[in-house]
Amino acid sequence: MKKQIGIALGIWLVMAAGLAGLKVWQIRTMIAHAQAQPPPAEYVSVFVVRQESWPRLLTAVGSVTPVRGVKVTAELPGVVREIAFEPGTEVEAGALLVRLDTTTEEAELREAEARVDLARLNVQRLRALRESQTVSQAELDEAEAALKQAEARAEAIRSTIAKKTLRAPFAGLLGIREVHLGQYLQAGQPVVSLQALDPVHIEFALPQQTLGQLRPGLEVEVTSDAYPDRVFRATLTAMDPEVDTATRTVRVQATVANKDRALRPGMYVRAAVVLPEADLVTMIPSTAVLSAPYGDSVFVVEPATNGLSGGFLVRQQFIKLGRRRGDFVSVTAGVQPGQQVVSAGVFKLRNGMRVSVTDLPTPEPQLEPRPPEG
Repeated sequence: MKKQIGIALGIWLVMAAGLAGLKVWQIRTMIAHAQAQPPPAEYVSVFVVRQESWPRLLTAVGSVTPVRGVKVTAELPGVVREIAFEPGTEVEAGALLVRLDTTTEEAELREAEARVDLARLNVQRLRALRESQTVSQAELDEAEAALKQAEARAEAIRSTIAKKTLRAPFAGLLGIREVHLGQYLQAGQPVVSLQALDPVHIEFALPQQTLGQLRPGLEVEVTSDAYPDRVFRATLTAMDPEVDTATRTVRVQATVANKDRALRPGMYVRAAVVLPEADLVTMIPSTAVLSAPYGDSVFVVEPATNGLSGGFLVRQQFIKLGRRRGDFVSVTAGVQPGQQVVSAGVFKLRNGMRVSVTDLPTPEPQLEPRPPEG
């Protein structure tokens, strides 16, 4: 009986070892098969590297300044009796803004006008008497001088009343009110800011070495962080006749239309003077560049050479970048025209990775991108 149990146990152990060996062989076969299979290809969009002529640019940082802009101030002191404007509104030239108290001046004006009337009657009377030789010429002259003095006094009072009536010197946009009804204003105290915003000036400085390239009429591209997808087209209109001796730069002024009031005085902007000459550059989309601390690179798409029929591999290529324009960047070294580079999704790739080029529509990069309407 024991002999039979031992034989059965031995047979069972042999069968278990065989099954275990078969399972190990199956697992190793599956692992080897999986390793022999290439990883699934990543779908990518590509861009064919090309050359284009880009205009030469003289770049600088500058500020927006108004063509006309003032702080409306009180020329004479007085108490505010009327405020005739709302902050942030458009006004026409000559519009009433603030009226100061003029009750004293109005009373003085009535007295002065009465003196003028009396002096005029006195002159008329003396002229009639002079014709009959009743009075001397000296008396008539003295009366006429008194009339002129009375008229001058009345005109001075009218001028004082006019100066206490503050009006807009030109059409523009009002700022925040800085006075209140009943407040006593000192002479020169600001009342409100008034800015004419269409057009506006862009002021910036360029090195003296660029003077030979500058002339009025050149196009100036203006950009601002407030509108990252917008380029304002300005025209170079003026240059200072002298060079700053401290910085060796010349101040330049450009004028830009500003119908939508997007640019406001004091804004920081970047200006680029567009020169007539152009450079032939090798260009790729900015989205194709993988930036890293050790350098910038792109992934070049090439036919596979490791037995993958009809497949593509990517090769990481380090490049040197030039200037940017719109959605593109120029490349000074690393790629050649005609090569294909991955234009989107570079962060998911690695050197030697298998890829498949997709023909699905993707947003086209633009040299002069425009924000969508609305």
